[in-house]
Amino acid sequence: MFDDPRFKKYLEYLSLGGEIAVSFSAPILIGYFLDVRFETSPWGVLSGVAIGMILMIGMFIRLIKNVGEK
Repeated sequence: MFDDPRFKKYLEYLSLGGEIAVSFSAPILIGYFLDVRFETSPWGVLSGVAIGMILMIGMFIRLIKNVGEK
């Protein structure tokens, strides 16, 4: 099962989806908790969104480089 090339491709896409979800939601959640803790609403969430977008752009650049190499 693990030697099947289709399985490896599915696993690659599944890991990409998980990476997208974590890289965008984790900074937003951290920003939200900082807002609640220090009462700085909405700056923590906005900073989390900005950091998440920067991480997403970096991830897409890396993905485009990997596709270009194949």
